[in-house]
Amino acid sequence: MSNTAQTLDLTAVDAYLSANLPGYQGPLVADKFATGQSNPTFLLKTPTRNYVLRRKPPGVLLKSAHAVDREFRVQRALADSEVPVAKMHLLCEDDAIIGSSFYIMDHLDGRNFSEPTMPDESNETRTAVIDEMNRVLAALHMVDIDAIGLSDYGPPGNYFERQIGRWSKQYRASETDKVPEMDQLIEALQSNMPVDDGQRTLVHGDYRIDNMMFEKDGTKCLGILDWELSTIGHPYADLAAVIMQWQMPVGNEGRGMAGINRVALGLPSDAEFIAKYCERRSLNGIENFGFYLSFNFFRMAAIIQGVLKRALDGNASNPERAMTLGQYVPVFAKRGLEALDM
Repeated sequence: MSNTAQTLDLTAVDAYLSANLPGYQGPLVADKFATGQSNPTFLLKTPTRNYVLRRKPPGVLLKSAHAVDREFRVQRALADSEVPVAKMHLLCEDDAIIGSSFYIMDHLDGRNFSEPTMPDESNETRTAVIDEMNRVLAALHMVDIDAIGLSDYGPPGNYFERQIGRWSKQYRASETDKVPEMDQLIEALQSNMPVDDGQRTLVHGDYRIDNMMFEKDGTKCLGILDWELSTIGHPYADLAAVIMQWQMPVGNEGRGMAGINRVALGLPSDAEFIAKYCERRSLNGIENFGFYLSFNFFRMAAIIQGVLKRALDGNASNPERAMTLGQYVPVFAKRGLEALDM
């Protein structure tokens, strides 16, 4: 494994921040976050304030993957919108500094829920947090992309056609073993593509509760994290991503809500969450939701196949977890096929 995926050249980072970040004062200490499979992420501690450094992993990478420059751009553009994001400070695209490009942002001093069931919280907190998650998602999809300078953030055309093509190529590029279910799913998605309804919004691409930071003692969202997969696309992809996550097993591994009594825990049903989202966006419901759900199972299977490939190549941020995740490729593919029959 490449050691630079786990450590930082603090001398180089300190020198760069001293020269480029107004108000920065060392000494500097860095701790690597355990989460963040794709782009290694570090908490930078100084005597006066904390920052976060997020970098491309070292080594040979798939084309268009790990685009930290895009993450920086979209969060900076959302700074004055209704969508909560961390403050962006610096983007460094000079690989000579620490071995790969990186950006610096504020550290959000809040709390993160790894599971949507929030086992240590009250029913009132669970209800409020999930509703806030719904509110922020609707706000994201109502952002005026022209007004914030992101109209060129994604190509025109059918988002799902584009994404299925992209992730099919990414999957083939990182394929390690034949997965028949994945081959079937790719073909099924291509043949069940809905007609483009013209919706074109900013999409996060990996919208889940564990990619959000909330107030330490409240339920307000302080910021959405991990924008690597963001683009201009179709909003139902993000909405279906939430529902897909909830269909996973309960617990730290699946981080879902399969089989639980949601009413008893103050949690909404899938239908209630979708209905509230539609209400916030003044929509009359969503047809063919099974396709959007299937698409998300497919994309997640392709993503974790890439994580597995990086682990085998020695470039994974968390190699042990990457190997574990890799076993789920056929599981996600099978669930994608089942979703198309909804």
